[in-house]
Amino acid sequence: MSADSITERSKFAEALAKEAGEVALGYFSDRDSLVVDQKGAQDWVSEADRNVEIFVREKIAAVFPDDGIVGEEHAPRTGTSGFVWVIDPIDGTTNFVNGIPAWTIVLAVASDGATQLGVIHEPNVGEIYTAVRGGGAALNGRPMQVASGVDLASGTVSVGYSNRVDAEHVVPVIAALVERGSLYHRNASGALSLAYVAAGRLLGYVEEHMNAWDCLAGQLMVQEAGGMIEAQNADEMIADGGRVIVGTPDVFDSLVDICDGAWRH
Repeated sequence: MSADSITERSKFAEALAKEAGEVALGYFSDRDSLVVDQKGAQDWVSEADRNVEIFVREKIAAVFPDDGIVGEEHAPRTGTSGFVWVIDPIDGTTNFVNGIPAWTIVLAVASDGATQLGVIHEPNVGEIYTAVRGGGAALNGRPMQVASGVDLASGTVSVGYSNRVDAEHVVPVIAALVERGSLYHRNASGALSLAYVAAGRLLGYVEEHMNAWDCLAGQLMVQEAGGMIEAQNADEMIADGGRVIVGTPDVFDSLVDICDGAWRH
């Protein structure tokens, strides 16, 4: 693996996320005609999700034909290069189908059990978050840094959940945050919330189980922006998903303690 190969893919990923964002915006502006299916409780997929993923896959395959691809809506493609693209065509589909402009295009590239680059693009506000392992994180090209010197009682933590976990595990997390004076936040896009932590807008993000396409890019951003994440193998996350806890150095240990207490089975 060379620095040049990562740089090449990073530049391509940023441009591709913007292109995919334009495609998704076309569907978003014509939501009344969208075909939407329900995969589970509060779990939606639209033709926009499926078609944007096809668009992204075709672009990747044309430029990096030997790379693997794992996405939310279509079957994985095995590669031979050692690089795997992990993509969520629209993270925040519930927002998308309800006309709430808080959804993102998410791209990550993993190799050797680690996420090497991540891109999260929020088309409605023209913000693109990027990170390269060892190269820092940026928002619209300007370096990002997590918040510093802010305790739980002075900031906000985002809490995610899905139908993959017991609902009863979410309430204790929120209660513990409130008891510590923190505000809690949920915008129905885990990737966007992770990007907000990297940008210093939120102190942390916790979710009992996330799929790799929702979290790998954002976790790398938080780490590269000076935040803390739990050590995980990217290949294992791609296979099975897992819990996600990220935060600033000031609050990370507290968030781990809160979640350990709430999620202990």
